[in-house]
Amino acid sequence: MTFDDYQAKAITTNLKNDDPVLELLQQVLGLGDEAGEVQAIFKKWVRDQGSDLHRLDTENVKKELGDILWYIAVVAHDLNIPLEDIAKQNIAKLADRKSRGTLRGSGDNR
Repeated sequence: MTFDDYQAKAITTNLKNDDPVLELLQQVLGLGDEAGEVQAIFKKWVRDQGSDLHRLDTENVKKELGDILWYIAVVAHDLNIPLEDIAKQNIAKLADRKSRGTLRGSGDNR
């Protein structure tokens, strides 16, 4: 499945809001919620499982990462951005940083 295939399928499961601005806001907030759920899994893993990789609930992580992917796909669609374009642009950016030795560090424009 390509990113664009995924995006096309993801938007068929989106419950549309009559107000496109509110819909976009709801999706962006949902994306943040799901990212927080991944963080919570890791927090509990560190706190309760002693950071033992064998005890990390990777199935739950996979489920939550899937939810994040869904929100990214829907937000991108609402902004008329193909998910495939996001993936390609991100890899190109990272490859450029790697070639310049700037993968480490901070700031968007390094």
